[in-house]
Amino acid sequence: QHVDVQNFSGSWGSGLAFCALLHSFFPDAFDFATLEPDARRENFALAFATAEERAGCAPLLEVEDMVRLPVPDAKCVYTYVQELYRCLVAKGLVKTKKR
Repeated sequence: QHVDVQNFSGSWGSGLAFCALLHSFFPDAFDFATLEPDARRENFALAFATAEERAGCAPLLEVEDMVRLPVPDAKCVYTYVQELYRCLVAKGLVKTKKR
């Protein structure tokens, strides 16, 4: 709910897309249903902390940078999602095809 990813900028602005992505891999980390779209700072903090603790994802983005602008920078979001994907693959949580 409240998540509709259409791009790597505005779709990630509330922090809920990050939370939804992480919740799909770590459903016991937090209760997604209690999150509010207007609580941007808290959503980003929760998502980034969960990614670092559970997936071992480097903290490439700062919460303050994400809430400073209403629309996050697409290149920053894309880079972070790539890093998260790499970490999930390394943990065996995402399967990749062998080439």
